[in-house]
Amino acid sequence: MTNPAQNAPLTDRSTTGNAARIADPCWLAHRYDPDRDAVHLVAAHRAMRAAATFLIDEHLPTAANPVVVARREAIAAIQRVDPVHFIFHSAYCCSTLLAQALDRVGFSSTLKEPVILNDLVGWRHRGGNPALIADRLDGALTLLSRSFQPGEAVIIKPSNVVNALAPTMLTIRPEARAILLYAPLRVFLTSIARKGMWGRLWVRELLAKQLADGMVDLGFAPEDYFRLTDLQVAAVGWIAQADLFASLAARFPGRVRSLQSETLLASPRPALAAICTLLGLPDDPGTIDALASSDAFRRNAKDGKAYRAADRTREQIDGAALYGDEIDKVLVWAEAVARGAGVALDPPLPLLG
Repeated sequence: MTNPAQNAPLTDRSTTGNAARIADPCWLAHRYDPDRDAVHLVAAHRAMRAAATFLIDEHLPTAANPVVVARREAIAAIQRVDPVHFIFHSAYCCSTLLAQALDRVGFSSTLKEPVILNDLVGWRHRGGNPALIADRLDGALTLLSRSFQPGEAVIIKPSNVVNALAPTMLTIRPEARAILLYAPLRVFLTSIARKGMWGRLWVRELLAKQLADGMVDLGFAPEDYFRLTDLQVAAVGWIAQADLFASLAARFPGRVRSLQSETLLASPRPALAAICTLLGLPDDPGTIDALASSDAFRRNAKDGKAYRAADRTREQIDGAALYGDEIDKVLVWAEAVARGAGVALDPPLPLLG
C-alpha cells in the first residue's frame, strides 16, 4: 500500500485551530503516513459513515480534503476515548451487515474497515520497524475510539487483511471484546467461485499477505502454493484464519466468541442478544427487537438493494449448480489439510449453542 499524500504540507495544516476542530468525533482518522508520522483526518458524520459500505476513499466524499496532523498532535487533541470492541471476520460472512445492524444512536458507533489500520499492515509489509507497530496501532485505536455520543461504544470491523494484528489489538485494549465471525468453508468457497476472476484474484492477494504476516503454517513448501487451484488457495487462506481464530479463543477465552454467518441469519435475535451481552451493551428485549428488525437484515450490505437470507440461500444454490464439482473436491482436500494441521473447521467458543 502506498503512503498517502506524501507531498501534503504537514506544517501548514498542523495548527492549533485544526487541533480544536479534530477534537470533534466527526473527524475520522483515515490514513497514516509513516514517513512523517502523520495522520490524515477527514470529516465524516454519522450518516456518511452509515451510507459508506467501507470507510474508503470511494465512499467518503470528503476523503480528498484531509486535515494532515502530526500523530502525537492528533492524539493530544482527543478529549474522550470510548470503549472499543471488534468484529474480526473471514470475509463474505455478513460482517458488514452485522456492523450496520449494531450502529445505532445512543447504543454504539461502528467503523467498517477503516483504512488507517490497513495502512499499518502495509507499512509492516514494507519493512516498517516492528518495535513501532504496536505503538502506532495503539495510537490509531485511540483516534478511532471516539463515538458520536457519550455512552456509546465503538465497534471496529477491520478488513480481514488486518487479522494478523488482532492479537496485538486485544492485548493493548484489555477491556475490548471481539466477535470472530466466519462463513462455513463451503459457503465461503461458493461465494468466491461466484465472483469469477475478481474473487479468485482476491484470494490470491489475501494469501500473499497472510504469508507475509506469518499466518500460514499448514505444512506447505513455498513452491507448493503455485501448484494450487484458485479455490484451493481460497481454502488455505480460510483455514489460516480459522487457525488464528482458534488461537484467539485460547488466548482470550473470556473476551472472544465465534459466530457463524448462517447462524446470524437464521437466528438474528438470539445472536444479537448474545453479542450485546458479550460486548457489555444494552441487551433488554426492546433494544434487541429494534436491532433484529434493523434494515440491515433486509438489504444487501454492499449495494443497499432489497436482500434477505432467502436470497443468500438461492445464490448459494445457484453457485453450487455451476461450481459444485470443483467445490466438493476442494472441500475434501481442505478437510484433509486442516486435519493434518490440527485446525478445526469450526472455531471454538461459539456464541450460540
